[in-house]
Amino acid sequence: MNRNANLIVRWFHQLGSPPYFDRFAARWAPWGYGLGLLLMAVGVYWGLFHVPADYQQGDSFRILYIHVPSAWMSMAVYALMAVYAVIAQVWRIKLCEILAMACAPIGAAFTLITLLTGSIWGKPMWGTWWDWDPRLTTELILLFMYLGVIGLYNAIDDRRAAARAAGFLAIVGVALLPVIRYSVVWWNSLHQGQTISLLGKSTMDASMIPPLVIMIIGTKLWFIGALLARARADNLRRESGKAWVAQLAEPRA
Repeated sequence: MNRNANLIVRWFHQLGSPPYFDRFAARWAPWGYGLGLLLMAVGVYWGLFHVPADYQQGDSFRILYIHVPSAWMSMAVYALMAVYAVIAQVWRIKLCEILAMACAPIGAAFTLITLLTGSIWGKPMWGTWWDWDPRLTTELILLFMYLGVIGLYNAIDDRRAAARAAGFLAIVGVALLPVIRYSVVWWNSLHQGQTISLLGKSTMDASMIPPLVIMIIGTKLWFIGALLARARADNLRRESGKAWVAQLAEPRA
């Protein structure tokens, strides 16, 4: 057991090396992208063409196969960004700064997709594209938090100072996540309550759940690919003056 633990610790230490991380990201980012896109394609096709219409919402409910995974990812990515930011603030690990900042644009994209699909879903259900519902409003604030992190990171020239400042903002914003999660419980809300639970009992028909699970796994794999690709690009920019980066640019014989 000790030997396995030592190997894991050693691997994490190696991963903090910019050249080692570059090789790791170059190898695994395409796998994350490829498997993620494949699973999402399967999930969307299954959800659109093989799942029966909902007895109340008809075919309009099918947008949940994009809306729900995106909503879950919008919060999960923010939480991960904050974890990386805490590690970077406490232990000054440069790779964690890079990973935290790489999370922000991806999380912002998931949040925007959540808001857009929620509005499209809300039109036939509520009769309006937008209502200042607690869940919608807090999700919109989450988008602004992501944009704030991105803006602050790009407003400071010193990359490490910028990552620390933006990381601190990310950590502060974590307080918003439980508000989003429990907004439909704490306030009277147009947004429907929780109907899907991966660990407990869901109120959805069992035939509707498998494509949703596939979409959730697919978005997570795609996120891993996107995170590694963005972090690798930032890592290369920061290390652009190093010999190992110059060697990557040299043509292979």
